Amino acid sequence: MELRDLTADDLDAVTDNRRRAFGPVSEAFQRRWVEMVTPALDAGRYLGLFDGPRLVATSRINDFTQYWHGRPISLGGVASVTVAPEDRGRGVGRTLMLATLDRCARLGHPVSALYPATTHIYRSLGWEHAGAMHRAVLAAEALRTIRRTEDVQVRRVGPDDAEQVVSVLRAVHLATRACGPVCWDAAVWRARLGNEDDFAYLAHDGLLVYRWQGEDLEVPVLVAASEATARTLWSLLGSSASIARSVHAVVTPDDPVFWLVGDRSEDRVGQTRWMFRVVDLAAAIRARGFPPGVTLDVVVQVDDPQRPGNSGPWHLSVSGGAATAEPAGTLPPAMPVLTAGAFSALFCGVPATTLRRTGGLTGPEDGDAALDAAFQARPYMLDHF
Repeated sequence: MELRDLTADDLDAVTDNRRRAFGPVSEAFQRRWVEMVTPALDAGRYLGLFDGPRLVATSRINDFTQYWHGRPISLGGVASVTVAPEDRGRGVGRTLMLATLDRCARLGHPVSALYPATTHIYRSLGWEHAGAMHRAVLAAEALRTIRRTEDVQVRRVGPDDAEQVVSVLRAVHLATRACGPVCWDAAVWRARLGNEDDFAYLAHDGLLVYRWQGEDLEVPVLVAASEATARTLWSLLGSSASIARSVHAVVTPDDPVFWLVGDRSEDRVGQTRWMFRVVDLAAAIRARGFPPGVTLDVVVQVDDPQRPGNSGPWHLSVSGGAATAEPAGTLPPAMPVLTAGAFSALFCGVPATTLRRTGGLTGPEDGDAALDAAFQARPYMLDHF
């Protein structure tokens, strides 16, 4: 088996593998996909595993900025993982994902995330379930009851507005102290805003993108940093209630829309789970945001067979919304011990008591409450990749 970077000459073989792995796609989708992934080829972000001339497996690493308590961190978003059906069960996937993990490190991503088709292989290599993409089904009529409190100006936007869209999204994630959402670059947004079926509106502190799906509205993006803008964008959708029956929207776990609608007896929210991995422990801790006012001073042991540089005792120090991780000098008599997956889950706010009941966290329990307070988060994503 030979691992190498894919080129434009390999895209026909990549497409064939994708069709075998995920099923057929439309010509329009294929054109948009080629446009989106082509920049990854020259950037060393699309890997292929070959058996002679035959393409066996692929993976692509998206260059994302992710937000944790409003602070940006470079994230490798792993996607397009395929293994030819005739090569499954031969260890090909493991070989590919080890190479993908190493490439994330070489590209300078302290953390990585992916949406799994299956959990076992990723968990065995240190990725762990951490957050979700939430999709709510809302009655359009309920949205019509939302009243605007201020005259917030919104305007239609298209491909030429991609840079401003990215700027607004980043500002919203910072202002809302978001945990988990990723931000595409302007080139991807330029392509997304060129989709003739999508309608996009921009405010100074918010963005709405929606499309019609039969008699319903589908909303892949609605974010706002203020009450006035949230009311304006949700009520804009509600103005279609005379035609639309339901609104299917990607939302945050505690989205303000659930408190803005007049009648809320039950929530219809589905989840698509994603997995997360710390790639460079010290850099990840240094880049992550933490709750202001929380302090932590603890030594923990991390066992990471795939990334030996992450293994060993670490002194974690948190204060003022920031943190450091330094190799520990003086060691306590006993310390918490975490697997790579458990540390990745803790990073995302999974409680210590949960990790202990999975076996991923062992050792003294007296510091668990402090760990939970420091790493507190309810992570989500607004994009599937």
